Amino acid sequence: MPKKFSENLIRLKCATCKRVNYYTRKNKKTTERKLDYSKFCSWCRVHTKHKEARIK
Repeated sequence: MPKKFSENLIRLKCATCKRVNYYTRKNKKTTERKLDYSKFCSWCRVHTKHKEARIK
């Protein structure tokens, strides 16, 4: 059975340490720009910017 949201799944990568800490879904039809959130990085132990990255 195919996955329901596999094509909309993206990962959020920390801008300072470049580690992937979060996964989320994105509606590519309504959101054309890349996502950019301020989230907590467990490796840096501070709130940093997390940018959208591709899933390999």
